[in-house]
Amino acid sequence: MASYYYLISSLPTLTSDGEMPMTYEEFLVCCQGNVSGETYKQLESLTLSSTEGPLVKEWASTYGTLIKELNSQRSMALGKQYPSGFDKDATNTQKVAAALAAKNPLEAEQLLLDYEFELLDTLVGMHLFDDYVLFGYAIKLKLLERRSCFEKEKGQAEFKHLFDQAQKSVYSL
Repeated sequence: MASYYYLISSLPTLTSDGEMPMTYEEFLVCCQGNVSGETYKQLESLTLSSTEGPLVKEWASTYGTLIKELNSQRSMALGKQYPSGFDKDATNTQKVAAALAAKNPLEAEQLLLDYEFELLDTLVGMHLFDDYVLFGYAIKLKLLERRSCFEKEKGQAEFKHLFDQAQKSVYSL
């Protein structure tokens, strides 16, 4: 734990609207030798759907509820039923509705990412130099890693391609 002071202090700041200052692999290299073997194994196997580890259990519950709300609202928009077996949260409902009303999918993803960072900050709370902070950082890095897969130009090109195909199908009728 004493080595966490240097480790956590030396990590670059992560913001939801910023670039990834390091890859997850680089983060793991920073952690190696500074955390216990068990903690390192948990960090090494961490995914956005993980459920084991400090902060990770709380995050899994929070993130799961958010994803269920997103799926519920998407289903409703398609006129389909979604199982209502989850606890609704007014803030989740509002944030998801705002994301689904965004003018493009990239903007929607950014709105959700901003909210996910807020949720993580709330879960980390007043922890400073412990596993909660370290795992909160790791999850944020995983979220940024996910966002880095989205490329605006490729997305727009794919949308144009699909739209052109739809137009051709309509005109051929």
